[in-house]
Amino acid sequence: MKSVFILADKAWAGSSLLYKWQKSLGNYIAVAGQDNSVKIFDRHGHKWSELSLPGRCVGMDWDKDGDILAVIAAKSSSIYLWDASVNKTSQIESGMRDQMSFVLWSKTGPLLAVGTIKGNLLIYNQQTSRKIPVLGKHTKKITCGCWSVQNLLALGSDDNTLSISNHEGDTIRQTTLRGEPADITFSERKTNERSGQGENTVSLSVENKNLMLFNINDLENRIELTFQRHYGQIVSYRWYGDGYILIGFSHGYFVVISTHIKEIGEELHQARNHKDSLNSVAISTAVNKAASCGDNSIKIHELSELKDISNVITLDDETKGLDQLTWTDDGQLLAVSTQSGTLHVFLTKLPMLGGSFGTRLAYLTSLLEVTVSNQESPVVIQVEVEPTFIAMGPFHVAVGMNNRAWFYALVDGEPGFNKLKDIEYLGTIASMSLNSDYAAALFEGKVQLHMIEGKDQDEKKQMKLFPEDERKGWIICHALTADFLYYGTDAGDVVCVLVEDWETVSSYSHAIGVRKVFPDLNGTRLVFIDDKNAGFLLSPTNATDSCFELPNFSPTITGVLWDNWHADRGVFVAYDDDKVYTYALHKSTIYGPRVVFVGSTALLFSQKPLLLHNGDLTCQTASGKTSEVALSTHSFLKRAGGTQKGPQPELGTQLAQALMLKRFHEACALCKSAGSNTDWAEVGKACLVHMEVELAIQVFRMSSNVGMVLSLQGIQGIEDMNLRAGHLAMFLGEYNLAQDLYLSSGCPIAALEMRRDLLQWDSALMLAKRLAEDQIPFISKEYAVHLEFIGDYVNALAHYEKGMIQDNGFQEHNDACKAGVARMSIRMGDIRRGAAQAIQHPSRILKKECGAILESMKQFSEAAQLYEKGQYYDKAASVYIRCKNWAKVGELLPHVSSPKIHLQYAKAKEADGKYKDAAQAYESAKDWDNVIRVLLEHLNSPEEAVRIVRETQSIDGAKMVARFFLGLNDYSSAIHFLVLSQCNDEAFQLAQQHGQMEVYADIIGPEATQEDYQSIALYFEGEKKHLLAGKFFQKCAQYTRSVSSADVSQALKHFLKCPNTDDNLAVEMAIETVGQARDSSMTNQLIDYLMGESDGMPKDAKYLFRLYMALELYREAARTAIIIAREEQCAGNYRNAHDVLFSMYTELQAQKIKIPAEMATNLMILHSYLLVKVHVKRGDHLKGARMLIRVSNNISRFPAHVVPILTSAVIECHRAGLKNSAFGFAALLMRPEYRNKIDPKYRKKIEAMVRRPDTSELEDETTPCPFCGFQLPQNELLCISCKNNVPYCISTGRHMLKEDWCVCPHCEFPALYSQFILLLETEAVCPMCSETLSVEQIKKIPDCSQYLQTDELDQ
Repeated sequence: MKSVFILADKAWAGSSLLYKWQKSLGNYIAVAGQDNSVKIFDRHGHKWSELSLPGRCVGMDWDKDGDILAVIAAKSSSIYLWDASVNKTSQIESGMRDQMSFVLWSKTGPLLAVGTIKGNLLIYNQQTSRKIPVLGKHTKKITCGCWSVQNLLALGSDDNTLSISNHEGDTIRQTTLRGEPADITFSERKTNERSGQGENTVSLSVENKNLMLFNINDLENRIELTFQRHYGQIVSYRWYGDGYILIGFSHGYFVVISTHIKEIGEELHQARNHKDSLNSVAISTAVNKAASCGDNSIKIHELSELKDISNVITLDDETKGLDQLTWTDDGQLLAVSTQSGTLHVFLTKLPMLGGSFGTRLAYLTSLLEVTVSNQESPVVIQVEVEPTFIAMGPFHVAVGMNNRAWFYALVDGEPGFNKLKDIEYLGTIASMSLNSDYAAALFEGKVQLHMIEGKDQDEKKQMKLFPEDERKGWIICHALTADFLYYGTDAGDVVCVLVEDWETVSSYSHAIGVRKVFPDLNGTRLVFIDDKNAGFLLSPTNATDSCFELPNFSPTITGVLWDNWHADRGVFVAYDDDKVYTYALHKSTIYGPRVVFVGSTALLFSQKPLLLHNGDLTCQTASGKTSEVALSTHSFLKRAGGTQKGPQPELGTQLAQALMLKRFHEACALCKSAGSNTDWAEVGKACLVHMEVELAIQVFRMSSNVGMVLSLQGIQGIEDMNLRAGHLAMFLGEYNLAQDLYLSSGCPIAALEMRRDLLQWDSALMLAKRLAEDQIPFISKEYAVHLEFIGDYVNALAHYEKGMIQDNGFQEHNDACKAGVARMSIRMGDIRRGAAQAIQHPSRILKKECGAILESMKQFSEAAQLYEKGQYYDKAASVYIRCKNWAKVGELLPHVSSPKIHLQYAKAKEADGKYKDAAQAYESAKDWDNVIRVLLEHLNSPEEAVRIVRETQSIDGAKMVARFFLGLNDYSSAIHFLVLSQCNDEAFQLAQQHGQMEVYADIIGPEATQEDYQSIALYFEGEKKHLLAGKFFQKCAQYTRSVSSADVSQALKHFLKCPNTDDNLAVEMAIETVGQARDSSMTNQLIDYLMGESDGMPKDAKYLFRLYMALELYREAARTAIIIAREEQCAGNYRNAHDVLFSMYTELQAQKIKIPAEMATNLMILHSYLLVKVHVKRGDHLKGARMLIRVSNNISRFPAHVVPILTSAVIECHRAGLKNSAFGFAALLMRPEYRNKIDPKYRKKIEAMVRRPDTSELEDETTPCPFCGFQLPQNELLCISCKNNVPYCISTGRHMLKEDWCVCPHCEFPALYSQFILLLETEAVCPMCSETLSVEQIKKIPDCSQYLQTDELDQ
């Protein structure tokens, strides 16, 4: 808000002022202070007149039109009237004897009410000069009052009464009050009744504390509103809106209440606007604002949203505080008086006056101030009058009112303008336009065109009035561009005048009157609005362009602005009070020129658009400033430029806007930033519509649409615009448009090519008749193919026949037509002709097609013939079968591959009783079940049937064979085939009935389920066959992998129940079962059984050994093994004993358990015993003798064969020259317990040896110990140096040598490489593990350190 002027007078200093604005116009303000005068100022603060009074002014008021000011003064009974139109004062005698205290003009008529200090009333009619004195209206001073719209007068007096009188002064109603009244107002209070009752309420404040509301028809019906005490006293109040009251309180509170009956007295808004005091409140409905003053500030609120304070004005100089606050009726000016006697006037609302030319703006910034801006520092021009119009040109500004205009030239230096001149026109100026040289003023239906800076004497020559002929209509609107003057008339003519020679260059006649014209900057296009509020775009320079009606054109639109941006020359906006609507002209599209509506942007309250530049709209506001509005239709510019702030519309919307505004580069930038392939496609489509081929190629490249890029490159060089547009329309799928464009181009044949490509044959034929008759046969053929496809055979036949060409050069085309004729003839029922043509035709496929058609028509024999001719033997045979021609089928069978046909033939042959042929045909059809059935039922060939079942694994076949064997009582075979056919239940029942369960169990084998095993086990349990029952319970447990299940204990129970005949197998299976179960109770049960605890019969120790092995209790197993071996040794079963110890030895080694020394020694002695036979057999008596010496030294371990072993030792030692050893063993044999047991053959020799002893002995060779290298006798296995047990050779029994080491690949026992190879020349097995061996398998080991671990034996 701007301060317009401040009034201060010495005579007023220190006192409060009484002042009143002129009603309706607000051109004058009358002010009275302490002095005896009333001064009148105009709205710019210039003193206009002064009234001298006999005393201080006590009251004044303007009449309803603002023409006459009535003033009353102290010490006078006269009324002073000042006439504003003639600036004269007159005086009227009231005829009252007492002093005046109150004066008020009626709201509707020329009635003036004057009250006195004694309560008398005078009503003066200013028109008739009639005075009506009413004495004794009140008993004390009349202090306040109000006229109603119905000319009722309400008065309040110090006698605490309220009276309501009519315009004659007669009292209609009267009521008493509790205190002195103030601020009486008539208003309308809303009740529940719908009818508008007019001003039905009178309100007043009592003692400045309460607010009273009276119904004027019944004063006793009153509402009293009281307020919180801390608010203070009521200073003033104002009614507004729909029955709301704004109240100001002395302590600074600002309160709004409602008088609606439902919410009476309810506070809708409350604020403490001023800290210490509030002096006055005012409301202006014209600007929709409320104001309050207090302390030293004024606060302005929006009535629509009272919480919003739109302005705060602080008057720092006014230390005594403010007083009264009043608005002019139009809300433009707000006056505030102060306690110190000054009056401040502020501008709250300016007339929206402004204009623009190009990017230059001129607008009103104060009542007498015009600002010109062009994006640089603005130029401020102080004008002489308050203008009613402003016109802007490139170098000039014109302002004016009524019939005068002032012209200013804009210059570079300070102050930026020169006043040129002022011109008086022949009538009141409605509007004005300027260009660089000329001004055009519209007044009284005419336009005067004249030079702005012409010389005075030439002015007559430089001025012209339009229209020249007054009969041509009354001009309603006009506009001036650089070269043209446009005007529109009430007759609907839009006329274009060339300014240079002042001649009319074009005229367009519209159906109804034209109200407004808006040309663009160059004047080449023009938007006009007609009397029906419709908008049109006209191109006066191009007569071929018709006039376009603007789409979505709002009837409330008041103006149009063209975009000044150099690249947006086809964009303009239309605006009304609330919105701006953006339009774009698309000049060259495939559809022809057109105008599109792009979108709308909301405007803030009271903004007037002045200038549009690249989507930025400059608007003038009511406060005399400009504001920038970014059009929502140009939001893509911010995004493309990366300057967007706040919420943005989605990419799709922005892209659509950019394309509508033909901003293709911005659209591409949007797509590059965040676009999908769909978005690129949209941009490409828009480029095609606007015929931007080069740009479209770039866009489709970006979206990888290769096909479209190649298509567009193909039309790039076409200069014929219609042909180019036709291609683009076709690419967009607008085929009818494309055809029209092609036909109007220089290459109409393109329309025919397009219709052919689209398979639109009707259109293609019609075009071919006009454009290319030689193409008719080819189109006919293609059309016929289409008609055949959709089932229109009659027309298809006709078109195939039309397609024939009498020229051998088109053989392939004619063949296709003949094939079509053949097919269509058959379809139409002319079978003979069609079949004949098909047989003559070279194509196999045609024969197949015709055969299929005939087959569908149930013409089987003809169809079969065609199939046969076409070598489709399967189809032919199938059709022959349908017509029961078996002879033909038989002929064709060697060529037929389809099993189905063989099957049908087989069934027919079987029905005829030719079973062998039937079986062969079934076999060809791979129908094995029927082959087996025929073989069994008719050909009695079970061997062949069994072979086929075994080969094909046919389930149904197996069932048939099973039934066959069942008939022969061959239950075992029947069960076998039942199992093969997966009929396990039947097989089980059969096995049960005929005692064949063991057969069933063998056959079912690995395929069995847990249930099968359980059934078999339960069967054997019932039959008391414990071994088998146990076996299947065990399998059942294995199946479930639940080794602790009941099946395991069942299995064990049955195994232990077995009689001794089955003993071996049963015990072994029991051991296996317990080994799997790992259940301590079962283990104990079995151990008790083996020890004989349960039946008093201990079992063989080998079973205990096996049990320990199964339970992986290797130490216990080792001990048991030693015991078993000892028993076997005692019994003389040395090989058995050796094997037990060997197997235990290897098992312990595998489990990495130390081998007991006793076991190792026993194994070594037993092995030495077994080697004796090997060496003796080979004739190596020395080695044999050495081994026998080792055995004889431990003879106690061989109690069963002491004498034979010693006898052998004597003989072998003797042979080997070990006479001393032989003597020693011979002496041993002479003991009484052995002597009689010596074989008689050798007794004498041995006795002779003892009698004549020879003590010569061959020394045993020494070799190094592999551990320490000490020289040991060859056969010594304990090193006396390092005390280690030395490994022995399994082939000789000697100790091992480091450099001659090898191992058996099976048992990994060591052997001397040189000796082992010698041994394997005669023997084929390992002497230790008895596995087969060859020399090639033996490898010498250079490093034997891994075999020399000393901790392997359990010392």
